[in-house]
Amino acid sequence: MRHKLTENLGLKLIAIFFAMLLWLVVVNVDDPVDSMIYRSVPVTVKNEEVVTNKGKTYQINDNTQLVSVTVNAKRSVLSKITASDIIATADMSEMELSSLVPISVAVQGYEGKYVSATSSPHNLQVTIEDTTKNSFPLTVSTTGTLRDGYVLGDMKTNPESITIGGSESLVKQIDKAVAKVDVSGLGKDSTLKAELILYDAEGNVLDQTLLNNNLDEEGVTVNVQVLNTKKLTIAASVSGTPAEGYVYTGLTCEPETVQVAGTQEDLAELDTLTINPDEINLDGLSGKQQFVIDISKYLPEELELVDKTANNVIATVMVEAAEAKTIELPVESIKVTNLTDGLKSQFETMDDLTLEFTGSQDVLDTLNIKNAAFINLKSYTTAGTYEVPVEVETPTGVTINGTPTVKVTLTKK
Repeated sequence: MRHKLTENLGLKLIAIFFAMLLWLVVVNVDDPVDSMIYRSVPVTVKNEEVVTNKGKTYQINDNTQLVSVTVNAKRSVLSKITASDIIATADMSEMELSSLVPISVAVQGYEGKYVSATSSPHNLQVTIEDTTKNSFPLTVSTTGTLRDGYVLGDMKTNPESITIGGSESLVKQIDKAVAKVDVSGLGKDSTLKAELILYDAEGNVLDQTLLNNNLDEEGVTVNVQVLNTKKLTIAASVSGTPAEGYVYTGLTCEPETVQVAGTQEDLAELDTLTINPDEINLDGLSGKQQFVIDISKYLPEELELVDKTANNVIATVMVEAAEAKTIELPVESIKVTNLTDGLKSQFETMDDLTLEFTGSQDVLDTLNIKNAAFINLKSYTTAGTYEVPVEVETPTGVTINGTPTVKVTLTKK
């Protein structure tokens, strides 16, 4: 048997090759009918006025607006047909059972050259409903990032609301209407073209194919205000008096600055936000205390916080047990200020002044009042001898006990 199979092997292979070649020739000469399936072919609805003229509308069910089409034709024809050549239509005037519209299929440009073309499913399934409409306010949604140093201000849509019409079931699904704009790279006020998006109550985007609206060709636009930004320093001072035996030694604010937005002209007029001292009252305090202060009320009406949640500042005041320190101050080290022209001054005595200070120990240890004491003679304009209070500049956390004075004689030059 093996001998018979291998005998004249070359001739046998040549015979097989010529047999296959003959089969290909026969197939191409006969051009047999074959079939091919084209998927996701859209269905075009015509004669919609059969429904709409009765004050109703329709909704396509079960995604039957996309069908698969089977075309039977000679193989040479099938090789040339593409999905774009296939036209599937549903004529509403041929509706059956108030819900089924037969789908007819034609292969455009190949009329009379194919055997048949059928769709699956065979019918467009629709639901006939009453039409309704409703108005919805338009809100703005933005994408993209502005240029550095700018933030979004007010945004206004044009129009401010929109009327949506369609089947009752579709209109009832609408929860909100949004005008979506791209603000990428903006650095000045602009009017931008917006995309209308409809959402249901669960945040899903709704298909608007079977809905209509009252927009004109311009559609929806949004007026976008772009604001400059600036960092302002937060300044704070205190009021009141700590408990007896305690002294105020300072405060800190967290944060120390806040970023605000506004027009360039409005921002130029402000560098500091000053907190009212009444908000940080020391009365009766005997230790560290924190105060939470809403700084938004200190902003001018034309400015706003960049971060709306960053409106609270924590002011921490330090109050410590008071210690005492006595310093002998030479009279000649007291500076004389605002002496009236034509007069000269002289201290009645050159004895040292004894000054007593209270404050926290660490500040008292480094207290130096050299060149810090002075008398103000602004109110003394005639010759004579006066008891004049001595003013001493002290660091935060240190107070001088009592009001020291010196006798000064004023004489004409």
